[in-house]
Amino acid sequence: MMDLQQYIQIALMAMMAVSGWFLRMLWTATQELKTDLAKLRADMPHEYVLKDDYKDELKHIHEMLEKIYDKLEKKADK
Repeated sequence: MMDLQQYIQIALMAMMAVSGWFLRMLWTATQELKTDLAKLRADMPHEYVLKDDYKDELKHIHEMLEKIYDKLEKKADK
C-alpha cells in the first residue's frame, strides 16, 4: 500500500515529464523558427526589391511619361 508521499512523488514525476515534453516542443519550435528566419534573410534580396531601387525605377518611369506627355502636348498644339 502506498502512502501519501509516494502519491506526491508520482504526481511530481508526471508533472515534470509533461513539463519536459512541453519545454522540448518549445525548444524545437524555436530552433525551427531560427532556421526559417535565416533562410528568409538569405532569400529576401532575391525575392523582393529594395525600396531605394524601386524609387529609382519609378523616377525613371515618371520621367519617361513626362517626356511622352510633353510630346503629346506639342502635337495637340499644332
